[in-house]
Amino acid sequence: MNSTIRQKHKTSGLKKKYINHFTDVHGLPCIEKIVTSVEDNPESIATEVTGTIPPWIRGNFLRNGPGKFEIGNQTFNHWFDGMALLHQFKISNGQVTYKSRFLSSDSYQSNKEHNRIVVSEFGTVTMPDPCKNFFQRFLSKFELPKSTDNANVSFVTYKGDYYVSTETTTMCKVDPETLETTKKVDWRKFIAVNGATAHPHTEPDGTTYNMGNSYTSKGAYYNIIKVPPTKKTEEETLEGATVLCSIPSVDKTKPSYYHSFAMSENYVVFIEQSIKMDLMKIVTGKPRGKSISDSFYWDPKHKTVFHLIHKQTGKVSPIKYLAKPLSTFHQINAYEEGGFLVLDMCASDNGQAVKNFTLQNLRKSGEALDEVYNTLCRIFPRRFVLPLSVDDDTAYNQNLVDLPNSSATSIRIGENKVFCTHEDLHGEDLHHYGGLEFPQINYGKYNMRCYRYFYGCGFRHLVGDTLIKMDLRGKCMKVWEHPGLYPSEPVFIPSPNATEEDDGVVLSVVITPNEDKSTFLLVLDARTFEELGRAVVPVNIPYGFHGTFNATA
Repeated sequence: MNSTIRQKHKTSGLKKKYINHFTDVHGLPCIEKIVTSVEDNPESIATEVTGTIPPWIRGNFLRNGPGKFEIGNQTFNHWFDGMALLHQFKISNGQVTYKSRFLSSDSYQSNKEHNRIVVSEFGTVTMPDPCKNFFQRFLSKFELPKSTDNANVSFVTYKGDYYVSTETTTMCKVDPETLETTKKVDWRKFIAVNGATAHPHTEPDGTTYNMGNSYTSKGAYYNIIKVPPTKKTEEETLEGATVLCSIPSVDKTKPSYYHSFAMSENYVVFIEQSIKMDLMKIVTGKPRGKSISDSFYWDPKHKTVFHLIHKQTGKVSPIKYLAKPLSTFHQINAYEEGGFLVLDMCASDNGQAVKNFTLQNLRKSGEALDEVYNTLCRIFPRRFVLPLSVDDDTAYNQNLVDLPNSSATSIRIGENKVFCTHEDLHGEDLHHYGGLEFPQINYGKYNMRCYRYFYGCGFRHLVGDTLIKMDLRGKCMKVWEHPGLYPSEPVFIPSPNATEEDDGVVLSVVITPNEDKSTFLLVLDARTFEELGRAVVPVNIPYGFHGTFNATA
């Protein structure tokens, strides 16, 4: 097993100066094959297992991501646009089988039927049908873009059922055993929203929270969504979903983009960041020949705002917690301690990176690929500490954070304003690995609780090229790495009767662009971060986004 494990410890020195200043990288290997279209494999195929996969792991490791990047002679423009390909690694008695299936979305079926791209995606705008006459083609430019149901981001659960999701109004209910699409579900039939995130949060009792925008004559709003934990009938989907509260956007026509949000025991935390969406550009995109991605822009003039919403009352805290402009796609965890809300996230100081992940860029090589990578702002784990009690007696212009061993600050600067600075959740050694993204924790036991460990991918390339375990006690880390291998999001699975937070395994699908048909499921001991085993799949798999583990008896 040709892997390398390295343990890194926090180092001394002025690490702050490295956050925005990096030595340019040269000689990145080409990764074109990780965004190459593949065929699906709806029938289970055997894998070759080396090492040992613990026999107590029983279930389906489900993954989601783009798998088809061309339709006919047309190519999608952006990585996020590829047609959703669902993957299942069935693990039982130390053996693994693999299957995959393209999501039977309306977008996929329409594209397939016409043998061209007929539904616009995030970075791709459809062209008028060449079979229509001139007048029909002219009018079609002024139609609003049809919302895609190409749910290629993640697997999510509501009321015990599995869905695949993107950020539009439509999810697809999926059978985790067959990967077949069983029902399409539109959020708009239950609540007034124009989309929802692909990263909901679930309470121990099954109650699920999510967020979705709504666009009205009064402007844009951010909505907190609450879905009950159980179904009354087998056919039920999102019945009972409610909007807990609506928060008006600071700019009515240019709301902030968000990919996820955070949740503690008593609060939903919405992060209104400096990545903006120009709604007018979205509406007029089709006649201008511009995609939705063209409406996204980075606006560093606006500070970041943390909004706290009480989960039981739906009331928004009158306190505006402000921070310098940042961008964040994934939060790590949030919990309450000693009168504070501790909020951990992966963040950077620039929000223009999303536009760089075009297929053209991902398929570059040599100096052109180096140039793309060197323009990206690195993403690092950060902690903010928000004081929950701020009243007339709270002092101004002094740090309110008194948690032990925390360098984060929160300073009251106005009647209902607190300015926050973050604490780095890493040492200098993480800079060598290009930062960290796709964070995961022992969610079932430690979400919304004080925790010690999280796992993620190091990014010395445009995609993850290492796996990292971060220990918050001492800010030290362990690394799994191998040249030429590209691991995807790590998912933690606890051992039966586990008593320690990191007692379990970490699963990751590792892509091998330089070796044909040798992608494998990697199993790491979560405590030591050493490889236990791998299951090699005899087909090629593109690099995916998010997944989950569906345990079976």
